[in-house]
Amino acid sequence: MLTAAEKSVMEVFRQYLMDEGEMLCFHGPLWDKHHTSLRQLTERDLLFQESFKGGYSLTETGFAAMKSEVLA
Repeated sequence: MLTAAEKSVMEVFRQYLMDEGEMLCFHGPLWDKHHTSLRQLTERDLLFQESFKGGYSLTETGFAAMKSEVLA
């Protein structure tokens, strides 16, 4: 189960039609708003932190979680 803040991050991935393994960069106000949730989702293995600053991609599990949150 995702927190409201984690769902908000997943909404950003959904908004940009991201698929598993595709990198999305969080910077500026988007980073400021979501950096804590990004860390939490990475620790839960739902996101992968890319080597590019602010870059994150959905894991297979994260992609499934994003899809299930959209349908919920």
